[in-house]
Amino acid sequence: MAKYKIEIKRSAVKEINKLPSKEIKRVLKIIDSLAENPRPVGCSKLSNEEKYRIRFGVYRLPYEIHDDLLLVIVVKVAH
Repeated sequence: MAKYKIEIKRSAVKEINKLPSKEIKRVLKIIDSLAENPRPVGCSKLSNEEKYRIRFGVYRLPYEIHDDLLLVIVVKVAH
């Protein structure tokens, strides 16, 4: 399977930087894994949108997948 390119929106980068350092490492590892498998076990498709979500602890990571471009865009990191 081809490897996807990862893009993180500027607003999501700011949200990641506000997280505790332990959680920053965790979220970056999750984002890295999306390049290999953008639809891992445990991800949920959001209704009415072409977005997916991964939960880690009390945080959520919504992202978009563009299969035609082999691109994953991280939209937000939220509580």
